[in-house]
Order: sequence, then C-alpha cells, then structure tokens
Amino acid sequence: MAFELQQQLKLTQQLVMTPQLQMAIKLLQLNRLELIDAIQQELEENPTLEEAPNVDTDESTSDQSELKSDDGDSIKEVTIEEKVRDDIDWSNYMDEYNSSGKSHYEGEKKDTPSFENFIATETSLSEHLLWQLRMMPLSDLQRKIAGLIIGNLNSDGYLKVSADSIGTTLEISKDEVENFLLVIQKELDPAGVCARDLKETLLIQAEHLGFGGDVVIGIISNQMKHVENKNFKAIAKELSISVSDAVSAAKIIKGFDPKPGRKFSETPPQYITPDIFLYKIENEFVIMLNDDGMPKLSLNYYYKEALRRRGKFTGEAKAYIEEKTRSAAWLIKSIQQRQKTIYKVMESILKFQRNFFEKGVECLEPLILRDIAQDIEMHESTISRVTNSKYVHTPQGVFELKYFFNSSINRIDGGASSSVTVQEKIRQIIKNEDPRKPYSDDKISTLLGKDNLIIARRTVAKYREAMKFLPSNKRKQF
Repeated sequence: MAFELQQQLKLTQQLVMTPQLQMAIKLLQLNRLELIDAIQQELEENPTLEEAPNVDTDESTSDQSELKSDDGDSIKEVTIEEKVRDDIDWSNYMDEYNSSGKSHYEGEKKDTPSFENFIATETSLSEHLLWQLRMMPLSDLQRKIAGLIIGNLNSDGYLKVSADSIGTTLEISKDEVENFLLVIQKELDPAGVCARDLKETLLIQAEHLGFGGDVVIGIISNQMKHVENKNFKAIAKELSISVSDAVSAAKIIKGFDPKPGRKFSETPPQYITPDIFLYKIENEFVIMLNDDGMPKLSLNYYYKEALRRRGKFTGEAKAYIEEKTRSAAWLIKSIQQRQKTIYKVMESILKFQRNFFEKGVECLEPLILRDIAQDIEMHESTISRVTNSKYVHTPQGVFELKYFFNSSINRIDGGASSSVTVQEKIRQIIKNEDPRKPYSDDKISTLLGKDNLIIARRTVAKYREAMKFLPSNKRKQF
C-alpha cells in the first residue's frame, strides 16, 4: 500500500480573538471601580503608558507678580521676611539640636486625646466576650473552658460544638462543661449568647429580662409552632389562658433577638458609585458618563519619539517597547470604545423606558436584551456585558442596568405589563390590606384581574416569596 503527500486549498471562516478584541471584551464587563484598578495596574506595568497631566487654563494669571483689586489698586505679592530676630537664644537651640537624647517641650501641658482615640475599630463578638471574662474571678480550668466555648461560636452567637467535645479536649467530664456553660450564659452580654439552639437562647433572654413566668416559658418550650402560625387560640387552650394573654406573651417573645451575636458581625455597607448619571433638564434627559477619578491616559512622549528615530532601540529592547506601545494604544482605544458602548446602551434604554424615568416603577415596560441589541445593532452578549454590574443614577433612584430588563405579563385587554410592575402592584396590595384580615394569594390574583392583569395564584405566591412577604396566615395580626 503506497502513501503520498498532497496539498489542498480549502476556504473556511472562523472567529479569531485578537489581543485587541480580548482586551475590549475584558474591559467592557468591568464595573467602574474594577476599571480604575485595571488602569492603575497597567500604569505600573507599562512604561510607555502615562497619565496625562491636567492642563491649567489660567497659567497666564499664575505668572503675574501683581494682581489688581476691584478698586484698581495694585496688590503687592506677599514676601517672606528675611531678617533674623535678635531675641532668639541660638546657643540653647544648637545644644538642643546636637543632643543625642529625645528633645521635648517643657512648656504648658495640654490634655490632648491619644492618637488611638481617633481610630475607629470594630469589636468582634469574641473580643467582647473575652473582655467580660477578664473581669470575672475564674480558675485556670474555667478560663480554658471559656476559651473553647467562645472560640466555637458562630457569627450569630450560637455554640457549634457539644459539651462532650469540649470535655474530651480538656479531659474533663461533660457535667463540668455544662455547669460552667450555664454560668457564662447567665453572666455574659449580649443576653442569649453561647446558646445551642433557638429555644435555649429565647429562654435565656426571657429569664434575663424577668419574663420567667409560666406563660412565656411555656410558649417558648412547647408552643413556638403555634406562634409561627399565629394560632393563638391553640396556645390559649394548651396553657389555659385567654387569647389576649397569649397574644401579649407572643409580642414579648417577638421582641427577643434570635441571633444575639449578629450586631457584632454585621458587614460594613458597600456604597455604589454610579457609572452613568441621567438628569432631566426641562423636558429632555441628559446622559453623562461618570469620569470622576478616571485617569486620562496617553502614550509616553519619550518612547514615541524614540521609536520614530531608527536606531534608538535595537533588538529585544525595540521589540519590548513596540509591544508595550501597542498594548497601551489598545487600552486607550478599548476604554474609549467601552464608554461609547455604555452611552449607546443607556441611550437605547432611555428610549424604551422613558415613562419609567418620568413617572416611576408603575410605568416600567417589558424589555429584553434582544430589543436593545436590535436597536443599536450589537450582539446580545455585548449588551449583557455592558449591563452587568453597571449602575445609573436617575431621578427615580440608583438602579443596575439589568433592572430595566424584565419579562412581560399579559393583560386582559391584549397588552402587556412588566413583571416588576406586577410585583410593585402586589406590594401595594399587601401594604394597604387590613392586617386583621390579610389577602390570600388567590384573593390578590382576583384583585390583579380587576386591573386587567392575568396572574395565576402560584405566580402571585412566587412573586410574594421573592419580595419576602409571609403567607396570609402568618401576616395576620390580632
């Protein structure tokens, strides 16, 4: 069997991701803060890229030695007095300057606060509990037990390990751990910390606040399921009390903190910096991109001139400078293209959602990525990258660009409403309902039907749960 080599010409099409295209796609999906970090990193790594200096338009005025006031009189430039004063003891000054020890001023002492008082620090739950333990007369064994208990608390203040595990670690009995755990639970603040479950933390708080009667303790111990369902008649029957007493006791329990340690573990708020500002001036909307803090980039003049002059760089140095120059130019062009794309997308969103920006969420129209893509003649994936983690400041508030894209709900009259608008209507219905007779999901569906909206009961339940509203039997108040 013979083998032979042959050459064939074949014409095909394929998508090639050039470095410039890869950089443009990468920058397009970054939010504003991430973009600034990427620019700063490129400024540090690329010597041919630099931040363009701000041009001062008032340079001519800064060079003037004399200014004129409103009445025409010339104002002379302030000069520094160069005469040496005669009342200075220069011998003592030189002795103090040449001394090897620390110099200090023995004049009037002022009660100034220490530097640490100006530093804001957040105390963790373990630090707060250990600080309290230091003021308690404890033995060495008790301090070891307390250290293991506090070290095994979760962010809500609950003990994550059993007393057997702690006893095994310290080679002591379970009863010793249990007895000292009771002491910690009663003495330490916040009340209810170091509990092992919800029931235990509620019992500790009830005893700490002086609600150790039979009613509150009985409800926490055995009737919490009825409290959850607001079945106060069953609670009254089980404890042989009136319904009003059961409601009062449930209100007391409602005031307890189910997560006593969470106030020490709250994460700091993350503030949103809008990428776009939308202003309404008279009857027109104006779109402005947020360039505050964004470095203005340019190519380094020295390297540009060096590449123009042949022979300045040769070999590897020339290849390195050319590569970095191309990378810097691509970055500048990609940033410009990114800003133009964001502007075009926001301009298209304004076209479709103008009623929302003028009147509010009740007028939000159904919109999908394909609508914007067809309007500005771009691919849907590009629109998705632009709207991801980008925020716009509008007369109605600050919103993520993805907020304006939502599914449609059919209306009885043949039109369509956005799902966000329907959720807002459900929110208003629940907000304005009688708390003693809350609406069921089926009733809300009927009320929406009167507003020409075709909504099934299960869809109402889905939207209600998404907005974190309880069912009607748990929203009922007595």
